[in-house]
Amino acid sequence: MDRHIPFEALHNFRDLGGYVTTDGRRVRPGLLYRADSLGKLREGTADWDRFRSLGIRTVIDLRHPWEAEAQGRVPEHGSLTYHNLSIEHRPYNQAVQGPDVDPGPYLAARYMEVAEDGVKEIGRALELVVEAAQADAPLVFHCASGKDRTGQLAALILELAGVPDETIIEDYTLTELATPALLADWKARNDGRAPTWPAFGRAPGSVMRTYLTSMRTRYDSTENYVQQQLSLDAQDLKNTLRTALLEQTAAD
Repeated sequence: MDRHIPFEALHNFRDLGGYVTTDGRRVRPGLLYRADSLGKLREGTADWDRFRSLGIRTVIDLRHPWEAEAQGRVPEHGSLTYHNLSIEHRPYNQAVQGPDVDPGPYLAARYMEVAEDGVKEIGRALELVVEAAQADAPLVFHCASGKDRTGQLAALILELAGVPDETIIEDYTLTELATPALLADWKARNDGRAPTWPAFGRAPGSVMRTYLTSMRTRYDSTENYVQQQLSLDAQDLKNTLRTALLEQTAAD
């Protein structure tokens, strides 16, 4: 299933709404989006008009500040609040990896580094997501390709909301539909060269599956990670997030 919202310059912009939780509720559509770099947006274009039509009020940029400076950020606008929360503290270069590097364990290990290093920024991002959902004010979070840092935060939010693993993994793999365009963009920025890593831009399910397993092996549960590493009240956060983000049933 392709959940991508079509843009000319953006290739991996998706609504997280509609996913079903283990108790049968759904993530509310039109409230929480994930994307590749919004620095590619330009005012006065059809892309900008489409972006504005979504009613997004909050942008969370998960890139390093130097990435935002070099590649641009979302255009400033009076209706938008912009937060640069760099969750990755140990930069790494996927493009130069060799063909023998298995993306499953390699990327899952990098995601574990982010989970350990970026606790302040991840915690703040979760707070912003809750605040936006409570206010019915759409929010988007993004990195460069909308795959790794964005995929990691999406997985955490969906898991706290009660979405099952297989759905979280499926959501992660949807980047595969954008891989050719993301790869073309990378080549255009690098004089037509191709990355040496055949898995560059790919999003196999083994990556997210390995990452989720690694998190539970280390922290036993997502709630423990939130409580111990992010220093947030895990039960309160989960309850508040679910109340704000999920469509309520008649019983609620």
